[in-house]
Amino acid sequence: MVDPITVEVVRCCLEYTAEEMGIALRNAAYSPNIKERMDHSCAIFDAEGRLLAQAEHIPVHLGSMAWAIKKILEHLRSRGAELQPNDVIAVNDPFLAGTHLNDIIMIKPVFNEGNVVAYVANRAHHVDVGGMVPGSISAHAVEVHQEGIIIPPIKIVEDGVFKDDVLRMWLRNVRAPEVVVGDIRAQVAACHVGEKRLRELMERYNVEQLLEIFNEILRHSEKLTRLSIKKLPDFNVEATDYLEAVEGEDVIIKVSMRKQEDEVFIDFTGSSPQVSAPLNAPMGITIAATSFVLKTILDPDLVINDGFYRPVHIIAPEGSVVNAKWPAAVGASIETAQRIVDVLYMALSKVIPKRVPAAACGSMNNILIGGVDPESGKAWVFYETVAGGYGGRHGLDGVDAVHCNMTNTMNTPIEVIEGELPLLFTRYEIRPGSGGAGKWRGGMGVIRSFRILAGRALVTIVGERVKRRPWGLCGGLPGEAAKYYVVRKDGSIVHLGSKGSVVVHEGDEVVVETAGGGGYGDPLERNPEAVLQDYLNGLIAAEDAVNIYGVVIKEQRIDYEETMKLRSKKRALSKS
Repeated sequence: MVDPITVEVVRCCLEYTAEEMGIALRNAAYSPNIKERMDHSCAIFDAEGRLLAQAEHIPVHLGSMAWAIKKILEHLRSRGAELQPNDVIAVNDPFLAGTHLNDIIMIKPVFNEGNVVAYVANRAHHVDVGGMVPGSISAHAVEVHQEGIIIPPIKIVEDGVFKDDVLRMWLRNVRAPEVVVGDIRAQVAACHVGEKRLRELMERYNVEQLLEIFNEILRHSEKLTRLSIKKLPDFNVEATDYLEAVEGEDVIIKVSMRKQEDEVFIDFTGSSPQVSAPLNAPMGITIAATSFVLKTILDPDLVINDGFYRPVHIIAPEGSVVNAKWPAAVGASIETAQRIVDVLYMALSKVIPKRVPAAACGSMNNILIGGVDPESGKAWVFYETVAGGYGGRHGLDGVDAVHCNMTNTMNTPIEVIEGELPLLFTRYEIRPGSGGAGKWRGGMGVIRSFRILAGRALVTIVGERVKRRPWGLCGGLPGEAAKYYVVRKDGSIVHLGSKGSVVVHEGDEVVVETAGGGGYGDPLERNPEAVLQDYLNGLIAAEDAVNIYGVVIKEQRIDYEETMKLRSKKRALSKS
């Protein structure tokens, strides 16, 4: 029996090893998407591919890696491929790696006396992997081949040396190869850091003891997860939400959730079949979104590893939009991840409303742009996701201007973008009035816009919640819908809907107005002082204070007598 204190010490060592890998990756990366936005994730797995520890990085990466590493190792074994010390595997095939082509996984085995003890792995979103549009996430792709280079599990490093032929083939297929190669090398460096720290652990504990500790870490996590599940009342609930299609009918995401004793059963039967559009999700995406929701409603302090997943049973029909088959287009599956979160929260709100927030902005608000510098002739590419509003919660307003749910990235500093690319930012501010009204209002979205300074470029928007606003809970109102459009140099406006591409020229301005979060609770129950503060901060208009919240403001103060009369009148009208 292993000492529980030793188990906890090793568990923390593994987690901080993953964190240190992330620091190394960020510091060595070239693209702003990784070095500034930190669009990467790191984790450690045992010899069977079971998740041991992960850093606090990107939910859509991490949850899918727990599924992906097992699939990748099975694939390698089926081919008879043998890994040696100092080999590094690269893979982005979504039907093995679990997300979309931009997310490249690097895996390095850690050996002891000829046997694999563990694997260190990381995933990073590359700014470009080829395909139809700069940034590689096309709104119009109908199959995965249109989305960029597909990399099966292949050695990018063999016996400690980069394989130049593989690297040359890879870089020939992407825009801005100078940036991409820097990010590749940064990922490999992060693997080296992880291996080094695991070797230090093996020097302190013998391998047999370490393997026993690994098993105990997973067993204990499973036990705590089951205890957290058991505290919930048994339930059987359903919900349906929608993704906005580029063409045709919107895509259905349907879920049935059942909790029994210390296990949860989640069934996505009834969701749309996979579509001829990039909204299809590999199974890894669905697992990632589901595990995110369960962690947030069960206990945010639960440790996520293989043990966490054992009491959770997910059914996602193969060939559906939540478990797509080859060769479905999957570039926008990160948007599907957001909607899976929404529909699971919607279902859970029927049994535990005080633990569940109203809908967040519901999108990562993907902005991709690229062109060719007219002076140097070099291609340039830029990708970022833009913050929105988080939903109101019981007892708390939603958060303004934050990356919500399945994304956990940082803001890309305007100074960095303007210093490297032919773009000039014209606005970056809170979007007033975008949060849904409620006793606890939804968070506000943002307005972010930039102008093209030279040449021409192709802009692609992959977003959501343009037609269907983020829903409120318990009487709260929906957040404002998103808007994506281009203002031409001559003043004309091109609306892009939630997904689309458009050519822009010098002087054109791209404008992104992200959705706000839904409100929670009856707006007439909101503290009048909170309404006044929102008004003074420019987040709501005076007419909204009166018409929605029933708060009368005169000379920047609350008229409590008039407010009480108005609220009583509004309540009487709503009952009649």
